[in-house]
Amino acid sequence: MTLRLPVFLYAVLLLFFASCSKKEKKVAFTPAVKDTLVRMRPFKPAPNGTTQEYIAEKHAAIDKFVNKVWRNNSDNLSFMVVKDGKILYEKYQGVADKKRNIAMAADTPLHIASVGKVLTATAILELVDAGKIELDQKVNTILTNFPYPEITVKTLLNHRSGLQNYAYFTDQSHIWDKSKVLTNQDVLDLYIEHNLALNFETDRKFTYCNTNYVMLALIIEKITGLTYPQAMQEMIFTPLGMNDTYVFEFDKHHQTAIPSYAGNREIPFDFLDGTYGDKNIYSTPRDLMKFDMARYSPNHLNPKLKKKVYVGYSYEHKGEKNYGLGIRIIEWVTGQHFYFHNGWWHGNTASYVNLRKEQVMIIALTNKYSTKPYKVRLLATLFGDYPFDLGKDDVFN
Repeated sequence: MTLRLPVFLYAVLLLFFASCSKKEKKVAFTPAVKDTLVRMRPFKPAPNGTTQEYIAEKHAAIDKFVNKVWRNNSDNLSFMVVKDGKILYEKYQGVADKKRNIAMAADTPLHIASVGKVLTATAILELVDAGKIELDQKVNTILTNFPYPEITVKTLLNHRSGLQNYAYFTDQSHIWDKSKVLTNQDVLDLYIEHNLALNFETDRKFTYCNTNYVMLALIIEKITGLTYPQAMQEMIFTPLGMNDTYVFEFDKHHQTAIPSYAGNREIPFDFLDGTYGDKNIYSTPRDLMKFDMARYSPNHLNPKLKKKVYVGYSYEHKGEKNYGLGIRIIEWVTGQHFYFHNGWWHGNTASYVNLRKEQVMIIALTNKYSTKPYKVRLLATLFGDYPFDLGKDDVFN
């Protein structure tokens, strides 16, 4: 009897602890998903000489620029210049949606095209900063069956992965049926199914490629346990009060989203309109102002990581143009850096300028195809020593 009792008690204790262990795992699982939701915090930079006289002076110069570049009032425009959290100038003109007679206004969300990459990169960097993933982490440790062992999170962010552009190979009928709307998971599945070769060895050179940011959106989904639209809403849009911003989901929004135009012709959606991360964020200048200001917050990324965002990674060829982690860069020999990101999708064109030294944001959006938004970089000369060659585009004289 003295031998049987300890064995019996031992068996009972094993069952008890096994039961407790199962309960602990079950209880711990749900919070683990919620814990991955890193949320940005609102921030308003301190005014730095933005007196009423300063604002009036800059407003007059910007107004002169706008009236010359957008002299045709039929051009659609959603435009803003901000310094230190203060709006120096904003303008909305044109008809955003001809069928529904919706005028362009401050709360009219437009497709910001590749400017959305800045927001996708920011979500990824927040996850890196929180220790959920690492910049140099191999993608195949996150996305199951990802077939390229050398590609890292960083080489997706800085466009050095070597991946083929999904928009090109899915245009082939033997690869994809264009009557079906393509999703991010479809893109990954096609790489796996067709064993597609890289365009070049990973990290050998820079090639701008939308596929990189489609994969980054999948990483956000994997780490957060949410869809990319939900994760962006939870991590960025809601905490920053970006109430007019959303990620376009084809089934949900294709009949309600503001359309785009080539001249007076509305451009229809196509099979490539179901992917996101590289595009498909709709927003407004006022919402993007909130996002831009939050990136100056001392709570946004640790200093070491933030420094990595705003340096170039591609020096295989001589030149001033470079790319950081989700931001385009012009690096002049003077040491001055210019940060921006342009975008184009269907009839939507967008330009986001981030003058970090002066804490100035310039944003220009249109849903009626035009290259005019790209000219807003010239306004940088109003705020700092940016050596643009204005030439024939010198609208200040």
